[in-house]
Amino acid sequence: MILIVEGMAMCLIILMVCVVGIATDGPVGLVNFYEEDVRQRVVELGLTTPEKINRRAMISGIAVFIPMLILIPYMVYGLNGAAGFRQGFAQMLVIGMIYGLFDRFFIDWYWVERTNAWNIPGTEDLKPYIPTKTKIRKWTGTLVGFPLLFALIAWVMTLFGK
Repeated sequence: MILIVEGMAMCLIILMVCVVGIATDGPVGLVNFYEEDVRQRVVELGLTTPEKINRRAMISGIAVFIPMLILIPYMVYGLNGAAGFRQGFAQMLVIGMIYGLFDRFFIDWYWVERTNAWNIPGTEDLKPYIPTKTKIRKWTGTLVGFPLLFALIAWVMTLFGK
């Protein structure tokens, strides 16, 4: 049960990153998550600059990946008291899959693709904002990349005697 709560906490983090990102400047505020053609169009329309896109990409990247790299291992080894590779890996994987599936289903499939919240005027002809090739890359990252990442983290933690 605690792993589900911790997974939901991670979902809340990514949701807040998205909410804050689009609340400050509309979906243009997180155009760094869109494909290159959309980013170029937004710059051409004068809605933002490449410098702002790069700065926001760095900030949102930190806000998304630091919790995954620090908070999840802390929850598993620090709060839950996991010991060894197997226990730590399994717990991190459960938390990470809850987080990843929330991102794939709620944020990508529902919020971006089925609502108007992420629509940027002047880029409608570039939809879908998440093309099939990108969906495959994101799903591969979630289903293959996350387990590899958590295996690496669990291995490093075992080196430190956790």
